[in-house]
Amino acid sequence: MSSFSLLRLSGGCRSHVLRKSSEGRSIFQKRSHAWIVRKSPLSPVCKYKNISQLGSQQRFFHNSHIKAATTTLKDAGIKTDDRSQKGALSSPPAPYTTPKTGLLSILPSSWVPYAELIRLDKPTGTYYLFFPCLFSTLLAAPMAVPMASPLSVVGTSLLFFSGALIMRGAGCTINDLWDRNLDPHVARTRLRPIARGAVTPFNALVFTGAQLLTGLGILVQFPTQCLFYGIPSLLLVASYPLAKRVTYYPQFVLGLTFSWGAMMGFPALGVDLLQNNAALAAATCLYTSNIAWTVLYDMIYAHMDIKDDAKAGIKSIALRHDAQTKQILSGLAVTQIGLLAAAGVAAGAGPVFFVGGCGGAALTLAVMIKRVNLKSVKDCWWWFVNGCLLTGGVISAGLGGDYLLRYYQLEDKKKIREEVV
Repeated sequence: MSSFSLLRLSGGCRSHVLRKSSEGRSIFQKRSHAWIVRKSPLSPVCKYKNISQLGSQQRFFHNSHIKAATTTLKDAGIKTDDRSQKGALSSPPAPYTTPKTGLLSILPSSWVPYAELIRLDKPTGTYYLFFPCLFSTLLAAPMAVPMASPLSVVGTSLLFFSGALIMRGAGCTINDLWDRNLDPHVARTRLRPIARGAVTPFNALVFTGAQLLTGLGILVQFPTQCLFYGIPSLLLVASYPLAKRVTYYPQFVLGLTFSWGAMMGFPALGVDLLQNNAALAAATCLYTSNIAWTVLYDMIYAHMDIKDDAKAGIKSIALRHDAQTKQILSGLAVTQIGLLAAAGVAAGAGPVFFVGGCGGAALTLAVMIKRVNLKSVKDCWWWFVNGCLLTGGVISAGLGGDYLLRYYQLEDKKKIREEVV
């Protein structure tokens, strides 16, 4: 009868439980959620998922018994909700509900799981994948011969955004396929489409193939040499989820993947990296700068799941260096800004880029690192989302301002030459 010793019952309640226990026992077990119970259809005690439900059955339990039971459960190491007057166990996780607002609410119901699979309602990842493409396009534009026009820069950037949207979705689908047995154990990911069974692994695999073909269709819109730069990135897209199982630094693999666009803008505008040493140096520095940025923001992101990751056996830099996170973030920020400035020097950028782009990025990163509360899931998410727009925005503005200034200075020189002739 040791399984019922946790419930300090007396009188008729104890007698009733003892009678029922001879037919079949139920044992409270501590799971990832304390409300989970191993049920026995013969025991009225375990027909209910928490103590508050038991309290509603007055013919078996009195409130004083429930309060005593809750105290004993705490002594046994099972979490309870102290705020509950009935001594209820922690509430079960909220069930999945169909989106009632936003973009997903207007889609056909059969499309919603696939839209959730590619995180269509959470575009921050798309922005993070797009920014390196935009950076390289703006950095490469003045180096093109002749200098790329604003219209060609805008057209190239729009193609990159389309590719980022598609490839980010494909990466999310591949990630969820890899993590289909891990996601159900993490609070933030347990309701993802594959984890909850709304999309089967086979359908997700077919969907991935369709996304990759669409991405290839976008890639062929660029100059042919972009194919040789773009296709190898697929290996990195597929390998990132595996990295979480073998190393505490999967963010570095993610950085290699998400930063790939930092090289793509050069061939997209006709700048041959293998024939132009200045462009190659600029692209290399920009790529490594974005790797540092990716590790930085994803380390903040990883802190949202740090407890669940530890339980599920998922590795991350946040787990490895929890106590030194802010120091590491500061080092990554210095590395990012230093390499970004080096890219500008190699590309011949002017003061608009160094003051606006590098200076602005340094300021936004410093504020984020100082103010982010790594113990708050909500705060980490806010800075992950808004840090993307702030830092990515000021770098883009610095690069864009420098490019436009150089472009119109060149146009003015052309007009002067024409007037002289």
